[in-house]
Amino acid sequence: MIPTPTRAAALDRLEAFVPHAARYAGRRNFDLGAGKHDGVSGLSPYIRTRLVTEEECTRAVLAKHSPCAAEKFLQEIAWRTYWKGWLEMRPEVWRCYLETLAEQNKTPSYEAAVSGNTGIACFDHWVHELTATGYLHNHARMWLASIWIFTLKLPWQLGADFFLHHLLDADPATNTLSWRWVAGLHTPGKHYLARAENISKFTNGRFDPKGRLNESAPPLPMDFVPERQPLHLPPDPTPRGRIGHLMFPDDLAPPPESMGKITATAAFVPPVLETTSLVSAFLNGAVNNTLHHLNGSRLDGSLPSAISDWISAEKLDFLVVSQPTVGFTKDFLDAVQLPIHLL
Repeated sequence: MIPTPTRAAALDRLEAFVPHAARYAGRRNFDLGAGKHDGVSGLSPYIRTRLVTEEECTRAVLAKHSPCAAEKFLQEIAWRTYWKGWLEMRPEVWRCYLETLAEQNKTPSYEAAVSGNTGIACFDHWVHELTATGYLHNHARMWLASIWIFTLKLPWQLGADFFLHHLLDADPATNTLSWRWVAGLHTPGKHYLARAENISKFTNGRFDPKGRLNESAPPLPMDFVPERQPLHLPPDPTPRGRIGHLMFPDDLAPPPESMGKITATAAFVPPVLETTSLVSAFLNGAVNNTLHHLNGSRLDGSLPSAISDWISAEKLDFLVVSQPTVGFTKDFLDAVQLPIHLL
């Protein structure tokens, strides 16, 4: 069930899904259990690392289906871009999340939740599935988050952190803002309540937590209203001489052809998030596979000194890296302050 962390596997997965893209809308909400998630694409871990890009997925689907027939899948692809762009213009939400997370206490109720020992069968099952496979159906993610917040009354920040540690497709923007949406903080007054009837219907009767859920909870009170900030896009660089391309696990896609011919490629895995061994293996596998095909180098140790050594060894004149969006990689790069051009 664990996806192979290679671009070849990503393209195979995309090819297998494309014929079924028009049926996605009618099947996507059904969570039939681990190993039976055949109503969704299974592409999210690959898109998370950009072993396959959003544009490639869109083009492949539209080559076989009309926009109307594949509308729901195309919308889901667009949601990821929306979340990342929304947070990019409101970085205060990310900073506030991290600050509040650091203040949370991990109570016995929290420990029961993350070990799958709450006594709510569906919730406990999803926790075990997530920790065992690194994946959870999107509908189950919504149910779990809602039960976490409104029935178990645990801080949403701890739930978001739990997902970030365990999901193969974890994305800081999508994850943070989705949890805030469930809580009623992203769209003020609009929250998502898990209901026993809905769970029973879309799990084909595998679970029916009737009487176990808080189905009348109000949304969480607003914490703050973030101000939208203007985007400060970097100027288009003018590559010259020997060009080096530096990659990180959340963007392993090649730079645009306008950058010119890349002389050397390297990747670095920042020590920014303590993930599970399963997630770490997937991310490292994706990095290693990409470097193998590009004959690139993996940088270890202190990033500034490792890059300096790499630049000297390759005699590079120009260094580029895809611009990171709000999240751990951007925080890391801001801290080390590298003299690089962001694409």
